[in-house]
Amino acid sequence: MLRRFRGGAPGGRRAALLAAAATFSLFLIAALVAVWSVLYAPGPAAREGDATVVTLPSGAGVNAIAAQLRAAGVIRSTDMFKAAVALTGAERRLRAGEYEVPSRTSLSGVVRLLVDGRVVRHFVTLPEGWSSAQAVDILMAEPILTGEVAEVPEEGTLWPETYEITRGESRESVLRRMQLAHERNLARLWAQRGPNSIVSSPEEAVILASIVEKETGVASERPRVAAVFTNRLRIGMRLESDPTIVYGITQGRPLGRGIRRSELDQRTDWNTYQIDGLPPTPIANPGEAAIAAVLNPPRTDELFFVADGTGGHVFARTFDEHLTNVARWREIERRKAGLPPGAPPPAVPGTVPGVPNADPDAAPPPVNIPPGAKVITVPQQAPAP
Repeated sequence: MLRRFRGGAPGGRRAALLAAAATFSLFLIAALVAVWSVLYAPGPAAREGDATVVTLPSGAGVNAIAAQLRAAGVIRSTDMFKAAVALTGAERRLRAGEYEVPSRTSLSGVVRLLVDGRVVRHFVTLPEGWSSAQAVDILMAEPILTGEVAEVPEEGTLWPETYEITRGESRESVLRRMQLAHERNLARLWAQRGPNSIVSSPEEAVILASIVEKETGVASERPRVAAVFTNRLRIGMRLESDPTIVYGITQGRPLGRGIRRSELDQRTDWNTYQIDGLPPTPIANPGEAAIAAVLNPPRTDELFFVADGTGGHVFARTFDEHLTNVARWREIERRKAGLPPGAPPPAVPGTVPGVPNADPDAAPPPVNIPPGAKVITVPQQAPAP
């Protein structure tokens, strides 16, 4: 009897151990399923659209981040988020910034998004040659920026560049960054000023560079245009630049039409057909290439340029050469308009030509300057005695 009892005991223990192991396995599987469902199951749907935007401030701890994500509807439970962060060892690797969390992102996906730092980046660009008023327009059109602009910055004090901005940043702070960039870069360029430059101060450099910037959109031409203006200033010849007329009318806004004879003849502080030397302020915010061209113009004897029909310009040393180039440009205008050779070029009533008339004794024909035709003229030469 005793031997039978002792012989059966090991089998019972094995059965008990197997039963316990099976139970533990079931609990482990259930736990793993629960963990999987918490970490990898689809998260909440976005309240609006296909994603939720949430901004995490710098220095925020796990508790604050969890609360913000919960409030935004990105996660269901702050405790589960903190557990997931602890489980993955991500407590010190969560990064601040603006995140765009796709709808139904899992808890694991949210943690991975924050650890990887896949933040949304926003940029705003101030193009070269745009006015300060237009710069304010650009910033006012950015919905992620805040606040009003109390006063339009002085013309020529903003640096054309692409700037990264953050949601909630004030428009005034972005303008201040543009101004600081201008001050820093202008000081750097001024230190590289060459002996052929006509300007005597950084402020004059910006004024002349703004005119160069508005006269040509071809980067390779800026040095030659700067040289033309330098040569004119050196001999006391008026600049006679069309964009200065426009600025006197619109203060940095597009004119949207041709220049009228009355506007060419009207004296403003900026109309270089009517004033000697430089205008009192820039007419735009010039970029680095235009400023560098003014500070280091090539040595030339060119005094004139006119559109060449391809988006660029043709340059001339003498008035007679310039008149020949003007005649070619007018012929290009005729061909574009489908007119026969020798016919009057197309005109818009009330506008004036931006080029000198080939016949000094004749009244200037009303030629409309098409977009891109930047022209310098000089006063008509008096007939020889």
